[in-house]
Amino acid sequence: MAITLTFLESHTLRTLFLIGTGGFIGSILRYLLGTQVQQLSKSLQFPFGTLAINLVGCVLVGFLAEIIGQRNIDSSEVRTFLIVGLLGGFTTFSAFGLETMGLLRNGEIWLALGNIVSHTLLGLIAVWLGYSTASLLWK
Repeated sequence: MAITLTFLESHTLRTLFLIGTGGFIGSILRYLLGTQVQQLSKSLQFPFGTLAINLVGCVLVGFLAEIIGQRNIDSSEVRTFLIVGLLGGFTTFSAFGLETMGLLRNGEIWLALGNIVSHTLLGLIAVWLGYSTASLLWK
């Protein structure tokens, strides 16, 4: 019983460390990319920074999921660090929801709808692009 409990505790701590480390890196990358894109877009109303982050994140999650599947990488630690930690810290759908609600509250219905359609449709296309790219590279 003590051996099993010790294994579970160390496994949980390792998993939490991987998620936390990946999330730390992903959050920093999110901040850097988001502020850069928003400054380049010169748009104060439409959240292009968040859109760019979500699209890049969707491409990366599709790409990584396909590579992990095709390469038979059977490491929950790799998946935990990259997908749960890094990309979980990087993508910003909570920011997407908050910004969309802000647009709606400010009466910017068309911008809010544009934001919803852009993130959803382009995000799905980006995931497909990630899968397709990985599939082409590793077949």
